Amino acid sequence: MSQKKPEGEVPPASLPAQGAARPAPGTEGKQGKEPKTHSTSVVILALMIAMLLAMLDNMIVGTAMPTIVGELGGLEHLSWVVTAYTLATAASTPIWGKLGDMYGRKGIFLTSIALFLAGSALSGMAQTMGQLIGFRAVQGLGAGGLMVGVMAIIGDLVPPRERGRYQGMMAGVMAVAMIGGPLVGGTITDHLGWRWIFYINIPLGAIALFAISAVLHLPKKRFEGRIDYTGAALLTVGITALVLLTTWGGNEYAWGSVEIIGLGVVGVLALAAFLFVEKRVAEPVLPLHIFRIGNFSLVTVIGFLTGFVMFGSMTFLPLFQQTVQGASATNSGLLLLPMLLSMMAVSLVAGRVTTQTGKYKIFPILGGFLITAGMFLLAQMDTETTRTTSGIYMAVLGAGMGFLMQTTMLIAQNSVEMKDMGVGSSSATLFRTLGGSFGVAILGVLFTNQVNDTMAERGGAKAAAATSGSAQLAPDSIGKLPPPIKDAYLHAVASGAQQVFLWGAVISIVGFIAAWFIKEVPLRASAAKSEDGDKAPTDAVPVAETV
Repeated sequence: MSQKKPEGEVPPASLPAQGAARPAPGTEGKQGKEPKTHSTSVVILALMIAMLLAMLDNMIVGTAMPTIVGELGGLEHLSWVVTAYTLATAASTPIWGKLGDMYGRKGIFLTSIALFLAGSALSGMAQTMGQLIGFRAVQGLGAGGLMVGVMAIIGDLVPPRERGRYQGMMAGVMAVAMIGGPLVGGTITDHLGWRWIFYINIPLGAIALFAISAVLHLPKKRFEGRIDYTGAALLTVGITALVLLTTWGGNEYAWGSVEIIGLGVVGVLALAAFLFVEKRVAEPVLPLHIFRIGNFSLVTVIGFLTGFVMFGSMTFLPLFQQTVQGASATNSGLLLLPMLLSMMAVSLVAGRVTTQTGKYKIFPILGGFLITAGMFLLAQMDTETTRTTSGIYMAVLGAGMGFLMQTTMLIAQNSVEMKDMGVGSSSATLFRTLGGSFGVAILGVLFTNQVNDTMAERGGAKAAAATSGSAQLAPDSIGKLPPPIKDAYLHAVASGAQQVFLWGAVISIVGFIAAWFIKEVPLRASAAKSEDGDKAPTDAVPVAETV
């Protein structure tokens, strides 16, 4: 009985036989009916540029916001410039992943780049705050496709066994974005004007667009099924409600307000309806069967917790150093240098070891342990802690992140069928993003409550009144406080940071425990699909190596 091969799959006859010699570098795909060759190095470089654009954007925009408000007005809508981008990115991520699986990754990825560049150009031309918010949403829609597209295309091009050599490069892009974003944003705003923080995306994006168009060749896909519009709409509503809940809760509205409770109810109902629909449609936007794969579910949980801890710590670490240690806000990106350099170095080492040995289970375990240890060490900081000491603690935390960031994506992609590479990548990205959103919101509540309690305890009612509106004071405002109240505030911020990092350590323990249950399934040694075309690499079924 013949078995229909999935569209876009390389025929078995075109794959080298077991034990056959490898083709010479650069000659793959030139015989028979294989796809055209591509220059992997050029494609990877273009993908890194696209990843940098998506990660750098919010970092750059943040430093220009005072100037933007000064020209366009609309201070009351300031937060929406960031929120619109974040919402659009999170809500569109799983949809971009599914579209890539259905219609081919290259065309969908190019579309996301074009949409991001269009949003960038329109944002630079905005004449009102309302226009800027709308155009930022367009830009965010494109950014959602950039991130998942990069991960999925790398998953297609580079087999998991060989992907470790690129881990350091991806970690380096993140470090450049985190460190360089505020510096670049400030420099561009001061010398060229705030509109150029958006226009600068266009030449970089054009390079990526041209390189991908000219060099990347992937098998084309023809899909005749119906798009799951209902599932996509319900998922978008659910994600939007949850992101708004974590963004507005405790800031725009009180946590017990009608608005926040209403968002929670809408989010839960929409996601419940989404699960109901996905079990019944022929082509779900987010196939639930991938969550029945043990390794995939485990690294999804670990990714969520990593995002929770990472974004939470990166929010409050600069605040601690600027407020308690008196560091300059201008160089806030440099304050995270020990953590980011450690993350990049460890990621590079883990990638090389994975490529050489094929072993990877130890890295999530080490990552979970080091993140827990790093957060616990940071929880010991107080008003007497030096920058050197805090830098060492951050390096420990960064090492943990380096073991986890790319390894969890590698395991997620190795756990799903090649036809589900897009939704697998987008799901892992989405849960990490949601983890970060929840982390900043929940840890922010803990921080604020602890600061207010400490202010009242150390300085009485007068000191508590100084932070009644916000637990975060501007650096120039701190200098104007009377000495007793200033001393109380510095201790309060240190105490609030301790609370944040201590709870981060507790949350990290869950990820550390989950890492022990990961099964070391052999990594695929070929980017092509397995010969049967229908078997997914699962926890119980090793993947046949077609090399």
